[in-house]
Amino acid sequence: MTGATGFVGKATLRQAVAAGWHIRALTRRPQEARDGVTWIAGALDRPEALADMAAGSDAVMHIAGVVNVPTRADFETGNATATANVVAAARGAGVRRFVHVSSLAAREPDISNYGWSKERAEKVVEDSGLDWTIVRPPAVFGPGDSEMLDLFRMARRGIALVPPGRMSAIYVEELARLLVALAADRAASIGQIYEPDDGRAGGWTHGDFARAVGEAVGRTHVRALPVPGAVLKTAGRLDTLMRRKAAKLTPDRARYIAHPDWVAAEGARPPAMLWKPALDTKDALAETVRWYRSEGWL
Repeated sequence: MTGATGFVGKATLRQAVAAGWHIRALTRRPQEARDGVTWIAGALDRPEALADMAAGSDAVMHIAGVVNVPTRADFETGNATATANVVAAARGAGVRRFVHVSSLAAREPDISNYGWSKERAEKVVEDSGLDWTIVRPPAVFGPGDSEMLDLFRMARRGIALVPPGRMSAIYVEELARLLVALAADRAASIGQIYEPDDGRAGGWTHGDFARAVGEAVGRTHVRALPVPGAVLKTAGRLDTLMRRKAAKLTPDRARYIAHPDWVAAEGARPPAMLWKPALDTKDALAETVRWYRSEGWL
């Protein structure tokens, strides 16, 4: 498994171990010993470490990737080239089953460097000759997530700035459960691209999702203020000028956020016999708030 120390990877690692798997997990930093896990020191640009990770495995789950880096070349290295390295390791170790975590952004490669690099990574997987499945998560939330934390904090104050359009969402534990199920699947999902979500038909408007977050933090009324795409893109340029490499809202990220349709396609959900959401989104948001508060984040 790659990405085992990240937000989605931690949840997936925990569920995989609970399901009885022994995981060989790549890590760039020393980790505490853990039952059911063999930590493999290395990185996505170190073929020998990737080969060690894949050796003797029944499946490879590639979860790691980059979301917010300065240049197109950095996105290519962190997503497309890194995926090619992991695919090569799987093939070299004779591992057939390959589960790849992509993004809905791969549907729109012309909008952002991020989406472009994710689409290129998908092409690498599709051409690999392995028994692959690609998962394109929408917005992922849950305990440990820092990306959506600002939305929870805004909702607590009663006002939320939101982008235009609609979105889908998925609880991190639900996504992790799907990934573990796919790693074990040996037939039905091979060669499929899935877009899982929380089961809400048509997704959410960003405003409705902000109001649901408000309910979770105990705010009965949240005023959602739409931010036009042009304003988002200007803010991305300003943040980059001011914070440079530390910018959180880059022009590339702003273009991605401003796109009006990040809703999972109805016909692209995983088959219900394999996986379907088990926890209502409102309950999942409440669990996320409990974790944020217990850790002093909110």
